[in-house]
Amino acid sequence: MPVARFFFFQDLNTFLPPDRRSGSFDYAFEDGQSVKHLFEAAGVPHTEVGEVRVNGQGAGFEYKVQDGDKVEIIPASAENDPYPGEPRFVLDNHLGRLAAYLRMIGLDSLYKNDYDDEELAHIAKTENRILLTRDRRLLMRRAVRYGYCLRSLDSEVQMVEVMQRFNLFEHISPFQRCLRCNARLEPVSKEMVLDRLEPLTRLYYEEFHHCPACGQVYWKGSHYERMQKRIDQFRQERE
Repeated sequence: MPVARFFFFQDLNTFLPPDRRSGSFDYAFEDGQSVKHLFEAAGVPHTEVGEVRVNGQGAGFEYKVQDGDKVEIIPASAENDPYPGEPRFVLDNHLGRLAAYLRMIGLDSLYKNDYDDEELAHIAKTENRILLTRDRRLLMRRAVRYGYCLRSLDSEVQMVEVMQRFNLFEHISPFQRCLRCNARLEPVSKEMVLDRLEPLTRLYYEEFHHCPACGQVYWKGSHYERMQKRIDQFRQERE
């Protein structure tokens, strides 16, 4: 059976079985297998790989690995695997807080807490969205071109991960989307929403936006100041 030497760089090691987490190991394989098949069989989703080098030369995911090859697997980044255009996301279940953070900075982010895997993969493919999840097997589906496997369970840390991976610092345009449903906000006169405002809000605020899809009303109250502070904190995480 042929054997190649595989080298996995940076935190790609976290996807590997414990006995392979040194980053390099001899990998026995069947003739005719692609490098993509082999690194996914080792546990690394293709969405996490930005570059493959074989014997020091660049290679595509479909390269058929040969006996004695030295194969280097480099993580995906905004530089070696950029998303074309304005980033658009679809998020797996239990990522509602992360979806709200992405909407807060103005990015199109679909989320429901009852999407199944088939729906997520279909949306990612047909709408060319970035799939965010902690399920590596979901990211291995052929239909998924862009995606990211979140390392942390903490939503704020997850936000920093995603911002750094896709360089979202270039796309921040706060308070353009509804935090509840993702629709674009529209300005609305105070008179149009007056009957929905608390007495102090009626007294102290004059500028309002509303969501044309779900009807949520927004104004620059204390919650706005808290969100602005959080956005400023996220900006500071730029590498």
